[in-house]
Amino acid sequence: MQALTYRITRLASGAWLLLALALSPASAFAQDAWDGDAIARLQAEMKSGAITSRELVRTFLTRIETIDKHGPAINSVIEVNPDALEIATQLDAERARSGPRGPLHGIPILLKDNIDTGDKMLTTAGSLALVNSRAPQDAFLVKRLRDAGAVILGKTNLSEWANFRSTHSTSGWSGRGGLTRNPYALDRNSCGSSSGSGAAIAAYLAVAAVGSETDGSIVCPSGINGLVGIKPTVGLISRSGVIPISASQDTAGPMALSVADAVALLNAMAAPDPKDSASTVAMRPAATDYGQYLKADGLRGARVGVVRSLGGFDARVDKVFDQAIAAMKAQGAEIIDPVEMKTGDKLGDDELLVLKYEFKDGLNRYLATRSDAPKTMAELIAFNDKEAARELQHFGQEIFIDSEAKGPLSSPDYRKVSARAKRAAGRDGIDAAMKKYKVDVLIAPTVGLAWKTDLINGDHYTGGNASQAAAVAGYPHITVPAGFVEGLPVGVSFIGGAWTEGRLIQYAYSYEQATKARRPPKL
Repeated sequence: MQALTYRITRLASGAWLLLALALSPASAFAQDAWDGDAIARLQAEMKSGAITSRELVRTFLTRIETIDKHGPAINSVIEVNPDALEIATQLDAERARSGPRGPLHGIPILLKDNIDTGDKMLTTAGSLALVNSRAPQDAFLVKRLRDAGAVILGKTNLSEWANFRSTHSTSGWSGRGGLTRNPYALDRNSCGSSSGSGAAIAAYLAVAAVGSETDGSIVCPSGINGLVGIKPTVGLISRSGVIPISASQDTAGPMALSVADAVALLNAMAAPDPKDSASTVAMRPAATDYGQYLKADGLRGARVGVVRSLGGFDARVDKVFDQAIAAMKAQGAEIIDPVEMKTGDKLGDDELLVLKYEFKDGLNRYLATRSDAPKTMAELIAFNDKEAARELQHFGQEIFIDSEAKGPLSSPDYRKVSARAKRAAGRDGIDAAMKKYKVDVLIAPTVGLAWKTDLINGDHYTGGNASQAAAVAGYPHITVPAGFVEGLPVGVSFIGGAWTEGRLIQYAYSYEQATKARRPPKL
């Protein structure tokens, strides 16, 4: 048996990646293994015996060390799983003994550091307040991933407390993890609270990742880092064991190199959980394999509504978006342009008020499950004040303070505003627009171009607000790479009504296959 060797393998997309090879030079990854649909291709390599899960894990651990911690120093992975190699070895033995459990068997996956793992890793939401505490057990979605055979490779950095601590925060920064950089341009931001998940997969530090979103934190980092991101209907994936912001808007979701890869994760995670009432509602559809919607001709005959009001902030982004519309039309879609979607002028203010009420309630409930940590938001505020030199060095905690001042969820003010926001975003917004124009899906640019990171003044978004209505309504939203402006990725969003993930996946996949717009960073 030859010693483990390393070589630089040129991929079909034009990227160069350091990939570990074992046994013989012939055991290389397929040339196009990372040009989309990586999970299926890697499964084929493992089935043939060309590679093993252990070799995959070792490859990514090497890349995390050489690219994330050194070299360009993207700083997207906050912690690696010390047991990952052993877990992969066990899964290799199981494969040899009885075959794979399914598409994720032996596949290395990263998790955002607000998702509980009951192992040797921490779950901190990027805060120093939780570094002496361990989660008591795996989140429901993590158990689902492990049962599917995935290797939990590590945790990704995030905007601390999922970017809900300050009104002028810098996305991608946390007290525990520091600043995550955008692999497409290191001085630019990686967006949203799932910034580490987005940057890590764009830099090929794992096969795929799980992020979470309250409003924009899956689709924004996916769009800005050139990935596919699926923000599902609230309740499709259980939130138990995920550090909360909002009971009405929070959801986890996959972030991956392709629609097919994201669907593989979605299939594994989507299941009802008695601990999350949103996942057991009566209107939840029966269990389904979302892989059935991966149809290359899926746009044929679809009525696609263009929400022009969500664009218009950058002529260069609009040009990429117009090219995306043309590609959909060429695939047989009927384009309805423009579609007006009215959500009311109070939606932003109403959403923020609702989130502050729900954040206090949800976080207090969550903190009660953790030992050796603050037990309430009030104690967390006091911790940050005490550790101000480390925790408050770049921005404050005014959202924490405002949330702490809110009353219970039985408050008439909360109930009135919550109902108004839901109605404006859902029934009177997305639903009304789709019904009026008789469209199957709404599309828009996902977000503006990645902005230069500014730790002094905080984020300065460059335009785009495609995430808000779907987030407040709790509806699904998928972003797919659409092109580039000056080397920076641009995404196109597919938005629909509640529980329409299958339809959106069909349209997103058809568009992706027709355009294949994703390109890796030129690091």
